[in-house]
Amino acid sequence: MNLEEYRGVWVFIEQRNGKLVDVGLELLGAGRDLADKLEVDLCGVLLGHNIKDLSKDLFEYGADKVYVIDDPILEQYRSETYMVAVGDLVRKYKPEIFLYGATSNGKDLASAVATEVMTGLTADTTLLDVDLEKRLFEASRPAFGGNIMATILCKKHRPQMATVRPKVMKKRDREEGRVGELIEESISLQEESLRTKVLEIVRDTKKAVNLEDAVIIVSAGKGIKDEKGLQMVRELADVLNGTVGASRDIVEAGLIGHDHQVGQTGLTVTPKLYFAIGISGAVQHTVGMENSETIVAINNDPDAAIFNVAHHGVVADAFEIVPLLTEEFKKALQEEAKEGGVAHA
Repeated sequence: MNLEEYRGVWVFIEQRNGKLVDVGLELLGAGRDLADKLEVDLCGVLLGHNIKDLSKDLFEYGADKVYVIDDPILEQYRSETYMVAVGDLVRKYKPEIFLYGATSNGKDLASAVATEVMTGLTADTTLLDVDLEKRLFEASRPAFGGNIMATILCKKHRPQMATVRPKVMKKRDREEGRVGELIEESISLQEESLRTKVLEIVRDTKKAVNLEDAVIIVSAGKGIKDEKGLQMVRELADVLNGTVGASRDIVEAGLIGHDHQVGQTGLTVTPKLYFAIGISGAVQHTVGMENSETIVAINNDPDAAIFNVAHHGVVADAFEIVPLLTEEFKKALQEEAKEGGVAHA
């Protein structure tokens, strides 16, 4: 493989029912930084049906070029069709870096493409950079249970690929009117030749927890000990009209479901207010919440690592301080309600 032939930073742009998924726009922001360092184009890859007009948004969020394959066969995501389409584009245009959102579709596609074009893939990365001298993509992620950060290199194959979780990177400001180059390609597959058919799309409307969009999250860690402690956390979340989160320890103890888990093996969140209660602050957890606007940590260990990422820290027994906070917030909100004002947690 002649590595010198490969140039450019690509981002897979996920869309669902003709609407862009935010993670693609977030990755255009990260990709813009990488492309500028390498002095190459930033390119979006957009697949689907009746989606060409979405390219306008991609240019305004930083893409220099957008590769589009608009075909009815790509209307619904299937590994087989998307893998062939992306694989053909990679072989023809030879990007050196390719980023995917770590959604269910993004992770499936990235692994399929890695196999198709015989290259490496780093999953669930949280830091992205490049070695300019060697033109190596540095994809970093927590390893060994979050105890260390590992930087993974793909030295002998291209493109260098990684998946990145939603909310880890931030969208750039939109530049209205920005334009770029639209490159339209086609796919060689025919529907009758495919091994999989989409018979029906069944949407799950029963999801009770939506941590990724929560404005306020109150998270419980190992220090809350048991169901009684978790109930204390729930009461604070209820008063603040917030959502309950959790560290891996609480989930693995069976106290709460995995859909509440924040961290490397859970969700990445960016609320306006994040309470970390009884959470020690292992990297495995902090990578999932360190970009929250305001972080309040409560822990009885003054040396707990959580205080390194917190904006406000309280060294105290959570079982003493949390009920007091709950009562004070409750009183304040009741007073505002009486005065006819808008309640702000």
